[in-house]
Amino acid sequence: MNTRSVRYALPAVTATALALTLTACGGAPAGGTGSGKHNPDATVSIGSLYEPQNLDNTGGGGQGVTEALHGNVYEGLFRLTDTGKTEPLLAASHQVSPDGLTYTFTLRDGVTFHSGKKLTSADVKYSLERVIAPASQSARKKNLSVIKTVETPDPKTVRVTLSQKSISFVYNLSYVWIVNSAAGDLRATADGTGPFKLGKWTRGSSLGLDRFTGYRGTAAASKKVVYRYFKDAAALNNALLSNGVDLVTSQQSPDALDRFKNNPAYKVTEGDSTTKLLLAFNDKAKPFTDVKVRRAVAAAVDDKKLLESVWGGHGKLIGSMVPPTDPWYEDLTGTDPYDPALAKKLLAEAGYADGFTFTLQTPSYDPHPTAATFIAAQLAKVGIKVKINTITPDEWYTKVYKNKDFDATLQEHVNDRDLVWYGNPDFYWGYNNPQVTQWVDEAERSTTPAQQTELLKKVNRTTAQEAASEWLYLYPQIVVASSKVSGYPLNGLNSQFHAFDIKKS
Repeated sequence: MNTRSVRYALPAVTATALALTLTACGGAPAGGTGSGKHNPDATVSIGSLYEPQNLDNTGGGGQGVTEALHGNVYEGLFRLTDTGKTEPLLAASHQVSPDGLTYTFTLRDGVTFHSGKKLTSADVKYSLERVIAPASQSARKKNLSVIKTVETPDPKTVRVTLSQKSISFVYNLSYVWIVNSAAGDLRATADGTGPFKLGKWTRGSSLGLDRFTGYRGTAAASKKVVYRYFKDAAALNNALLSNGVDLVTSQQSPDALDRFKNNPAYKVTEGDSTTKLLLAFNDKAKPFTDVKVRRAVAAAVDDKKLLESVWGGHGKLIGSMVPPTDPWYEDLTGTDPYDPALAKKLLAEAGYADGFTFTLQTPSYDPHPTAATFIAAQLAKVGIKVKINTITPDEWYTKVYKNKDFDATLQEHVNDRDLVWYGNPDFYWGYNNPQVTQWVDEAERSTTPAQQTELLKKVNRTTAQEAASEWLYLYPQIVVASSKVSGYPLNGLNSQFHAFDIKKS
């Protein structure tokens, strides 16, 4: 496994009927103006650190499978734009029953899979049911567990009945790929409806996408896109400098930016990210069962200094699980001040005046080892000894996420609107506040977005006050590209990287 290949996307729009407004795959803000005449027969090479583990987003494919295939090869009933809005895609329209429990979707006409098969309601039913199946590893499995039944009255109509109201249902559907129900094993193959079809995948090296000539809307701007995979940021930047790739999906080496900023052959853009770096406590394991201990650790870590040392002025302090692009964002950085004296006071009140020792499970890829070393040095100043155990992404998934065998861990969380995981006591960090769980449940059953937002603001404030985790910082979203390309996404929402509008001269 490429040790730089995994960020964990661990997991809501109003449920009103939407008319179809999109006839093509474009519509999101895009970076760069390009130079020279657009060449529709061009091959665009995209450099990335996140190779898919497999090509099935219900089978543990990791961040890379979303980055390469989501919106490019596969489409959903709805799509999430680069600005975080949800728009209809394969759904021409939908209606919601007065009790909010039944959604009836009418599919678009003229949609075909890359294999030539026509899209029908049976494919939508199959796609929804595979996400919530027992073996599914989809990040949206729990969110969509409210699906009670999926019916197909005719080839163009899908009727979904929920077990309870879910104001986020349409939003969550933007994550569900509609796949060919007859496609079989999708771990190494793909059959979607998007503007690109799967080309050649050379494991450990590259994954190609070819323009789908049968696409119903505006054709992909470039004939071919190739994602090329690298094991570290230095190799990725060298490939960009030597014209081995045309752009990188997310710059992970801020020290290298000066090599591109003052060079007219390149463009550097910084957009909004939803990726949070967490020091996640096991809130069910002593001493992190104690709120005062968690608050003490948070107060002892200088998040601003860490962000500066890792990202050199890029990125943002966050203070909670909620990024500024979420509807229920509030600036809670003041809830988590850097205050070593307060940390010592809280430790003494919790019965740990002489400190304690814990093991920090640290993923092996950057910036985790650097962050772990920084955190250990900071905590040592207040008497807390940190033993750093470096593990691979596979080991992290088994040891931390599945088995919950850890004291504390570092991890990136990619998705927007993922505050709701603190309402699930069974999630890997084990935070359990019955009031928070109730607010999360009530928010999902809200009638209006305003009700949902107010309830989730309460969740945000409470989890911040109780230091449910230590939210270290929000990643920057820095794209470095050749001046010859344009039309690439500016923001980093949930790992998606829509390539269909990218042009090259």
